[in-house]
Amino acid sequence: MRLRGAREEVRASGALPRPTAWCEDPYADALDDGRGPLFLRRNDGWLLPLEVERWCAAPDAADLSVLARCRGAVLDVGCGPGRLVAALAARGHRALGVDVSPAAVARTERLGGLALCRSVFERLPAEGRWDTALLMDGNIGIGADPAALLTRLADVTGSAARLIVECEAVDVDERCEVRLDNGRGGLGAPFAWARLGRRALHRHARTTDWCPTDEWSTAGRVFVELARRPQTPSPRA
Repeated sequence: MRLRGAREEVRASGALPRPTAWCEDPYADALDDGRGPLFLRRNDGWLLPLEVERWCAAPDAADLSVLARCRGAVLDVGCGPGRLVAALAARGHRALGVDVSPAAVARTERLGGLALCRSVFERLPAEGRWDTALLMDGNIGIGADPAALLTRLADVTGSAARLIVECEAVDVDERCEVRLDNGRGGLGAPFAWARLGRRALHRHARTTDWCPTDEWSTAGRVFVELARRPQTPSPRA
């Protein structure tokens, strides 16, 4: 699959509408600095630390376990500052990152990766032809509707594709409203998010076109690989 069309869409992406929260200063500033603190803050005050330093560093052992399972053309959904997209490109993969944050896309491009500033729910290049899709760093939470996200990725990928999802290390299935919080009084706009553990991901996958085929844990991070569910032939009339 050629990515010429993807490059053309990257150049033309500036006029597209983007969700507000990930374009605001708390996230952009953290990516520019390459460090936190940065949190997801729930309405009840609960804070989830975001690992900005890890996202902005070179791939670690857990990331490498994911990269080793990627095949063909790879779509990294919510690519962030682009460590995986750049590493995939260096390994010879055709790789595209998708992120709603201009700061994330800019940093991915500085690393030598190709990225598009767009939501996964908008039209993407090469729909139906991606061989591998990634949902790393909790990105199964995008849109706070895991089943809808999984269904969308079935449309984006090919019939023999693999999807690799990073889950929470605890047993959780939560949808909530959160804000980005820099710990110094800076708050982003509220947005909907989800958190899923391994068992919750299995439950949501059963309602979609995906089925789990493998799972593993490295350095305390948990991953599940899913394959497209075989289609049942329609009975003859």
